[in-house]
Formats: sequence, C-alpha cells, structure tokens
Amino acid sequence: MDFSEEIIRSRKNRAVVELGKLADRANREQEKRFRFDGVKLTADAICAGVEIPQLFLREQNAGQILAALAEKTGRDPRQAVGRILRLSDEVFAKISEEKSPEGVICVAKYIDKIQKDDIIEGRFFSKIEKERVVLLEAVRDPSNLGAVIRSAAALGVDRLIISADCADLYNAKTVRASMGTLFTQAVSRVDDLAGAVAGLRQSGRRVFAATLTRDAAALGTFPVQKSDCVVIGNEGHGLSEQVIAACGECVYIPMSGRAESFNAAVAASLLMWEFSKAKQ
Repeated sequence: MDFSEEIIRSRKNRAVVELGKLADRANREQEKRFRFDGVKLTADAICAGVEIPQLFLREQNAGQILAALAEKTGRDPRQAVGRILRLSDEVFAKISEEKSPEGVICVAKYIDKIQKDDIIEGRFFSKIEKERVVLLEAVRDPSNLGAVIRSAAALGVDRLIISADCADLYNAKTVRASMGTLFTQAVSRVDDLAGAVAGLRQSGRRVFAATLTRDAAALGTFPVQKSDCVVIGNEGHGLSEQVIAACGECVYIPMSGRAESFNAAVAASLLMWEFSKAKQ
C-alpha cells in the first residue's frame, strides 16, 4: 500500500486526469476499472473483496474517512487498497460526481461476478442449473438497473442475465442505486437474450415473459416453481417480439387501472418477490 503524504492541488495531475476519464464508458472498458463515491460503497467494496487500486481522499477530512472505513470494515483500509491519494478540497470538489461529497472516491477493478457469457455453449446453462435466474431486456436507465440489482440481491436471485443494450453496469448511477449489491450479485451480459431464453427452456425451465398479451396469466394466480425464470423489459417499450416468442409463458402484474404501467425496477421487484416464494 502506498499512502501519499503529498496533497495534489492540480487537476492536471496524471492520477486525477486518469480518474476523470473513468466517467466515460469507453475508457472504463479499456482500463477495466470504474469509479464511485462515498464511504458506504467503498466499505462494501472492501468487504466484498473487490480489488481497489486507488482511493482519493479529500484533504479536509482524510483522517475521518479512514477511521470511518476502518470502523465499517473491521480492518485498516490502508491495507486493503493499492494506493491512497489526498486531494485539495478544491480539486476534490471538481472531480467528485456527488452534489454533497463525503470525501472519498474509489477506483475499483471490474468484478469477476459480472461477465460476458457465450450462451451458445451448453455448459453455461448446466452451470446455472440450480440458480434462481431473472432476465432483463433493454433496461437502459442506470438507476433502474441498479435498483433491480439491489432487489435481486435482497430477494435471493442468484443471477441476472441482461441484454447487451441494458445500461452500463459500471455507470456511477448504476453502482449508487445498487447500494453495494453490485459487488456481490452475479450478472451475465449476453448479446442474444432470445438465445439465452431458448437455452434456459432447453435445460427444462419455464421462462415467463412479463408482458400484456391476451394469453398472459395474472401474477399470483398460478403456482410457481423454483426453476422458473422471468424476463422483464424496458418500461417504455416492453419486451421485443423476438424475446416474447422465445418464452413459453407470459405473465402480467394486475393494476388498478389508474396507471398504464409500473416503473421497470418496481415491476421487477414485484415479479421477483412472487417468484421467490417457490420452494421447489
């Protein structure tokens, strides 16, 4: 661990410039690193064993931040990260993505539990045979995606399978909305979601499309099985015809009629809650 006593006072400092670049998805993909702000998220990342090359601390309260992290994690944060850098209050305020920054910015490496899987290979489906699985198509709002990840973790979903056009998992809004569950939730991003649905069905699972079709069953009116999967789509456009056709069943959430639809994250939570009741 390298703990720099020097206080960085220029935004042109190389480390600060590299940190700023992580706001762009292309740079995150190239470096395989992402950034986020806040004591809780940093503590959660440390506890989850996420590799943290750098911590940036605000000069004003650097000592308090280290003490808070030690209290939350039960370990000296200086032994859990690669390098700790202190920024002047002015530089920190410019580089932080928070309106009311706490005084810590964390740079972490991409997470092993988040990966891109080749759905053509049958062993992927045998690998996840006993997992509770939920699928997402085109959930493009990062806050919604983060909220779904948080609900999935809370309701015991083992794996999310998401389409390639979902929001970036490492967007700061996704990370923040996940409230630290991103660090432990298994997520597989696939190029062909309809193909993933087909693979799940071939492995013996029922896959439900969450959609308002004529033959859709109302949520709560039929028995669910532990192996059942559900696919949730974009709140504005729903699921694609291709994905609906790939599913064997359809389900909808009954509503009072005073609203046209649910927010995608809310719909996902309701569906996951009902499907989590299955024992076998």
